[in-house]
Amino acid sequence: MTDYDIIIKNGLVVTDTDQKDVDVAVKDGKIAAVEKKLDGGSATDVIDAKGMYVFPGGIDVHVHFQLPFSGTVSADDFENGTKAAACGGVTTVLDFAIQTKGESIMKAVEARRAEADPNVCVDYGLHAAITDWNEQTQAEIKEVIDYGIPTFKMFMIYKNEGWMADDGMLFQALEETAKHGGHIGVHAESVFVLDMLIERYAQEKEKWGAYGHALSRPCYTEEEAIIRAIKWAEVTGGQLYIVHMSTGEGADAVKAAREKGVRVFAETCPQYLLLDDEVFKGENGHLYATCPQIKKPHDSVRLWEGLKNGEVQIVATDTCTFNTEQKAAWNGDFTKIPFGMPGVETMVPLMHTEGVGKHGLSLSQLVALVSTNPAKLFGMYPEKGALEVGSDADIVVFDPKKKVTIKAENLQTNCDWSPFEDWKLEGYPATTISRGKVVAEDGKFVGEMGHGRFLKRKPYGKL
Repeated sequence: MTDYDIIIKNGLVVTDTDQKDVDVAVKDGKIAAVEKKLDGGSATDVIDAKGMYVFPGGIDVHVHFQLPFSGTVSADDFENGTKAAACGGVTTVLDFAIQTKGESIMKAVEARRAEADPNVCVDYGLHAAITDWNEQTQAEIKEVIDYGIPTFKMFMIYKNEGWMADDGMLFQALEETAKHGGHIGVHAESVFVLDMLIERYAQEKEKWGAYGHALSRPCYTEEEAIIRAIKWAEVTGGQLYIVHMSTGEGADAVKAAREKGVRVFAETCPQYLLLDDEVFKGENGHLYATCPQIKKPHDSVRLWEGLKNGEVQIVATDTCTFNTEQKAAWNGDFTKIPFGMPGVETMVPLMHTEGVGKHGLSLSQLVALVSTNPAKLFGMYPEKGALEVGSDADIVVFDPKKKVTIKAENLQTNCDWSPFEDWKLEGYPATTISRGKVVAEDGKFVGEMGHGRFLKRKPYGKL
């Protein structure tokens, strides 16, 4: 008889490829057995998952915890942000170490790890954001990848913040990362047209209110930047990842490029799938400002289509939490709204309710989009994103019948509002397990601060 730490019995195990009525056993932080009936073993903790799904833990590859931005710092720090992740069935997050101009990438990585390592409650990794391309940066690329950070981000906007990468920087970074198995994620918006339009609409900011944010960022400013970045990936042979894609036109561009053999992948986020820019016309429209912003209904339709047919490969959140007091800094000027919303805690249940329940995703597609595809593309598979013997025991027992009404006051996030306030969910995580430890039950955190660890990821995989 084998002694296990946890046995999950009677659930429907769902992976990106199939669904099986099997039990799952956990030992020393790893999955130790996946069998039809685990009657030949005992466990300290037996979880009866009858009537429930057993998913690999969610992976959010795009979060910004305690990010200094717009004169403030995002409200969910590494401790509470990872607690919120656990409560929502997310067991791995990827944050960002943003290079300071004139300094090394590794200095930013070390500083970010110092903030995160003692505090994270689930496992985390980092992307390295490149803001300064020079001989030192180029020489560091292989070092950073060997360190365990094979994914980089470049911003095609944010001139004033000192973060912007011009086309020459992006071109060279795609060349260099391609040599060593890395990829470049881009925030794709056309900076010069964007800034011109922002200035134009800001002249009548009292007239437009928060809706000026939407008017100044039309869909073509994202579409053009995506097409341009794709061209640089095509001619360099680099691998490109479009972060927080918000437009249907962007999905069309990615599809066309992939059909030509360009190595480009894309993520979208729940806010672009479930909301439209009418939110900016409401009394609290400024709360919804993100960058890029929520677009039109036709964009949501096209993005759902892209998820269903594999043209968009990943759902992430771009979590960057600002509470109502922080958002109030706009004071009627849409150009001064801190960009960002909470999201990591509600991603998995929203995608179940809306994606599976209303938009035709299968359960296996759900698992692929929020777990397995991120694990594969970001160098974590099969340790993450899988329910296989030897994989990390990152597991979500998900109750598909549990009814929850989203209320900010009931969530773990430090945010005092939710973009999905009063939305009705059908299905919610009952138990979240991170590396063999139960860290959340019924939406409440029960784990320990510091349980999480930094992930040294491998060069990119394939989908």
